[in-house]
Amino acid sequence: MNHPRHSDDNDTDNHQADDDALLERELRLRERGVELVRLEGRVFLRFAGAVRVDGLHVDYRLVPARGVLAKSSKWRRMDLDARRALLAERATRDAYDDLNQETEEFVRAVADTADDAGFDPMLFLHVLEELETSEPAEYVFERIRQRLDHAVEREAEERHAARTKESINLAEYPASFEAASRMARRFVALLGPTNSGKTHKAMEALAQAGSGVYLAPLRLLALENYERLQGVVRADGKPLAVSLVTGEERRLAENATHVASTVEMLDTRTPVEVAVIDEIQMLADRDRGAAWTAAVCGAPASVVYLVGAPEARRAIEALAERLECPLEVHVLKRKAPLSMEPSAVRKIRNLRRGDAVIAFSRRNVLMWRDMITEMGLTVATVYGNLSPEVRRAQAERFREGQADIVVGTDAIAMGLNMPIQRIVMTTAVKYNGVEEEEISAALAKQIAGRAGRYGVHEEGFVAGYDDDTHEVVRALMKEKIPPVKASGFAVAPSIEQLHRISAVTGETSLVKLLKRFVHNIDVPDGFFYPKITEEQNERAEWLDTLDLSVAEKFTLSLVPISTRVPVLESAWSHWAQSLAKRKVCKLQPQPQELFWKNLQEVEDTCRMYSAYAWLGYRMPDFFPSIEEAQALAREASERVDSLLQQQNAAARKRQSKKERGRW
Repeated sequence: MNHPRHSDDNDTDNHQADDDALLERELRLRERGVELVRLEGRVFLRFAGAVRVDGLHVDYRLVPARGVLAKSSKWRRMDLDARRALLAERATRDAYDDLNQETEEFVRAVADTADDAGFDPMLFLHVLEELETSEPAEYVFERIRQRLDHAVEREAEERHAARTKESINLAEYPASFEAASRMARRFVALLGPTNSGKTHKAMEALAQAGSGVYLAPLRLLALENYERLQGVVRADGKPLAVSLVTGEERRLAENATHVASTVEMLDTRTPVEVAVIDEIQMLADRDRGAAWTAAVCGAPASVVYLVGAPEARRAIEALAERLECPLEVHVLKRKAPLSMEPSAVRKIRNLRRGDAVIAFSRRNVLMWRDMITEMGLTVATVYGNLSPEVRRAQAERFREGQADIVVGTDAIAMGLNMPIQRIVMTTAVKYNGVEEEEISAALAKQIAGRAGRYGVHEEGFVAGYDDDTHEVVRALMKEKIPPVKASGFAVAPSIEQLHRISAVTGETSLVKLLKRFVHNIDVPDGFFYPKITEEQNERAEWLDTLDLSVAEKFTLSLVPISTRVPVLESAWSHWAQSLAKRKVCKLQPQPQELFWKNLQEVEDTCRMYSAYAWLGYRMPDFFPSIEEAQALAREASERVDSLLQQQNAAARKRQSKKERGRW
């Protein structure tokens, strides 16, 4: 029996949920310990049961080998008969028995290994009942095995090389931030959707404090709030003394009381009254989450404001409890309502002033920009490869009415306040580095939340450009976002930690030191988890072939430059090789070269100069041209902005020519 799509906003999702509930009852899934679950963009089966092994009773809720049924987008398109057939095929007694047997064998193996090492097996097995994941059981088992292996290996190192263990212990990670651990800190969580005023409220508290620091996820946000704080006048009539500190730039004010900084640049040694940590939900970020863990544990402030999405609440509560810091939570509501448009946009001529058109690649952004410009509208352009200065200049054009429409990637979702009335999604699919996949509900809502800027528009709107995208976006806007996990907080190594490990082991290979960091400092409860990014590991392997100190290799492994781009990889490897030969790398101004390069090349040149400045601040003896790098980066940014304007003008000229031709 096929069910047609309804046009009403709520009917489609409610109808699908009703269908799923009907199937659960019809197939008696719940009675058999089977759940039908939607999570992480997937629809899957989860089996609940229990095993008894040598006196242990272990409950579990796990996804069987063939338990993942479909991506949410595909499940929505399946009719009731197709769903019924798939459920009948997968939710079988044999599948349940197989999973139960696999779980019993796994529990027995873990129990044997844990007992031999002197561990309580339930330290590792209790999570089998608590996990909220769509990953099949075999992946869950593998992660637990890894934790157990790390714990056993660490135990062996404790017996055979106690000094290695003494060099660093992740269980004592919060205590490593001496200034913060000595203070009586208090946490205030300001949680809410985009456009709820949470950052504004935190910044007001920061501005009124005698001293403080703002920690941003992006240079652009750090710069924006640096200027915001500069505009604050104290009770004595004097402006606040504010410094800006990012990886690539320092603007240091004399006797500064306040600092606006990127989160990785937190000064953990200087106590302040108030700290604001923005976008706190990035604790869960795959590559940068460790910086937020460090900020929460190490911000040396009497009051620490944790600002971000409501989904971070459980994680914040867990951290506050672990750190023994009092916590007060304020949940804010969106100030201007946000609504789905009744139908898709469908045609470029249906776009209007105040729209933000979203694509998910630089190529598609420029393609949409050209199509819209040729319709006679003016366009501002925002995407990740642009420097903060260019993004800001483009956003300013839109704010001041010089551009009718802004076209951008999801870079619009964070760090740019623009008077957008409607978000138009050209697609709901994004390349994740491996394949194209449907965007998450969290990202869809963060992008959509930019519509309806409070004080400018009474209401914000969201639409898909085509009918399919419109329906997917509608479903994503209704989907519940899973909470940020309340354990497994990423911790990255510091150079001090690596030096301690190196001192007691004699090891100088960065790859091996990073491996020892991971293996030796895990804690059995998994609350903190050592994290090395794949890119850092890849860089470490090559850097180990050069004659460099541990500190030099570690610094070079962290340079914020994409080694996936050939010209940037070439610059980075040249810097590393020059340093190994103890050669000083100076930059020579070549302003004319920018005029011979295309847009992509100038963007990459800008990123290269910014990366040089980042390196120069850390190794000024060998990379002394910091001011030159910053000046060249500014010139490159201005050239990018100029090229974007030239391309817009060319598109408008082509349109005018077409119109004249019609007359």
